[in-house]
Order: sequence, then structure tokens, then C-alpha cells
Amino acid sequence: MARENPYYSGPVSDHFDGRVFHNPGGHRLNGFKALLRWQFGGETRARWPRRVTSPHHGTRPERRVDDLRVIMVGHATMLIQTAGLNILTDPHWSDRASPVQFAGPRRVTAPGIDFADLPPIDLVLLSHNHYDHLDIATLRRLQQAHAPRVITPLGNDTLLRQTVPGIGVTARDWGEAVQAGPLTVHLDPCHHWSARGTRDRAMALWASFTVEGPAGRVLFIGDTGFDQGRPYEVVRRHGPLRLAILPVGAYEPRWFMSPQHQNPEEAVEGFLRCGAEAAIGHHWGTFQLTNEAREAPVEALAVALRRKGVAAERFRALQAGEVWEAEKTS
Repeated sequence: MARENPYYSGPVSDHFDGRVFHNPGGHRLNGFKALLRWQFGGETRARWPRRVTSPHHGTRPERRVDDLRVIMVGHATMLIQTAGLNILTDPHWSDRASPVQFAGPRRVTAPGIDFADLPPIDLVLLSHNHYDHLDIATLRRLQQAHAPRVITPLGNDTLLRQTVPGIGVTARDWGEAVQAGPLTVHLDPCHHWSARGTRDRAMALWASFTVEGPAGRVLFIGDTGFDQGRPYEVVRRHGPLRLAILPVGAYEPRWFMSPQHQNPEEAVEGFLRCGAEAAIGHHWGTFQLTNEAREAPVEALAVALRRKGVAAERFRALQAGEVWEAEKTS
């Protein structure tokens, strides 16, 4: 008998069948048998260093930025500062991306901003519930220190209310938006999935975010397969993008990862399709989740930019603590 959904109950839609969510169209995600083939089938896995120190480590952010400034913390965690607000994406300060702290992918690079040096956090954008994106320990720390508002796709709010006492969380579906002070946060489709264990696959939704405010529009995608470019076409309806924050890592082997994680070449194509002025690459160099070498995403991104004739400074894969400053608008 199929297990009931413990996170969400709502009407059937083009991406929810009454029990689980899915990606309409596109490539089907790989199942458990394919996972076993990848893990035990002799695939070559690059050896990462045990520890890498970023030259930008220890960045101390300003408390308030009115235009647009972004600082890489690590993996998919970014500090976006705009319109006087401080926003964290998929916050993760723990040592492992795992349900336990004695096993699982271990942090190679320390967070670029020390937790104690964070400015007052107003808003958290939480893209989906995988352990490298939704870290309960970090969210508890944020709730105790900052009590931010959390915006997330359907179903993740249930998990947060069960595990983070007092948290203020708003959940929305694809195509919906949330007002957060001077900002409008749009949630849109990306091609991914969710799970916290072995029996809750696809029972909470995943999404991309477009943050619209006085300094322009910023796209953040935590994880996505390229899916023929559809995640990028849909965000164009919100208008021109000033910045796209896109995943560029965790993509090998392609036969297994392509439905759920784009590679750097696809990220560049997505950047061009969504028409953003600039892009930041994330989701690389912090946790080894897949087979490619630690520096491979940065090297592949540089090659893809040259092939497409895109200036390197328009799409930067940031290191932990590195700062991206928007060019001043006239």
C-alpha cells in the first residue's frame, strides 16, 4: 500500500498527483537501481583534497546594502543583500551534508562568512529538502539568532515546523509569489526532486526563485537538470534579470546526473536563455557529492564561456567568501 504524503495534502495539478510531485515532461529521474549501478558499478571518482582554505574566507558583510551585493558562503548558500534586506539561500553551516554528523559528505571548505559575522537575516529562500540544501541544525541556529522569514515550496513548511520550533515559514506552489517588504519572490519550476529518507521521495516540492525589487530581478536556482532549457524560459515572464545565481557542480556521471543536475555548459546555455546581465556559479567545491574533481566545474565553465563568446567576468564561479558587486546603474 502506498504511503500517504506526510508533508502536503492538496489538489491534483499538472505536477502533483494527489500524493507525490513530479516534473511535467522532460527526462525521467533515475531510480534506486540506477543509483546502485553508479555507486557500485566501477565508475571513476576523483579524489578531492581533505581541506581547502579559500583566500576570501572570513568576509565580514555590511549590515545594509541598498543596491545589490552577493557573497558566496559555500555550496548553495549565498548572502544576497538588496533593498536594505539580507537574504540567505539554502543556508548550510554544518560540517556534513547528511542526516547524521558522523557520516556522509563532509565540508571541504569552511563557510566563507563565519556564522557570528552574519548581518541581521531577514529572509531565507529554501529551494528543496535534500540534506545539502535544507540543514535543520543551521535553520535552528538562524531561528535562535535572527528569526528570519522562510519562503519555500509546498510541503517543506511541514518539515520545518516539526523540527525548528517557532520558525516563520511561508510555502507556495509553482507560479505563485510572496511579498516580503519591498521584494516580490516568485516561485517557478525547476527539474529536480526531493527526499529526506527512503520513503518520502518527491513528497515535498522543489522550485527556483526570482526575487524582484528596486535593484532589479535576481534568479536563484538551487538544483536543476537543464530539461531542454525550460527552467530558464519560464522565468523570462518576470522581465529582465540583473543576475542569475546558477548551479554548476555535482554533474558526473552524466548518464545518471543529467536529469537532476546541469553541467557548466548547460548552465551557460541557461544563462543566455534567461537573458540575465550577469551570473554567479555555485554548488561546487564544498561537498563532494558526485564523481568530478573539485576544480572541474570552474575549468569547464571557463571552456563553455569561451565557446559561447561570453566574457568571463559575466559568469563567475565564486569561492567561499568571495563578493560579487552589481555594476552601478545610471
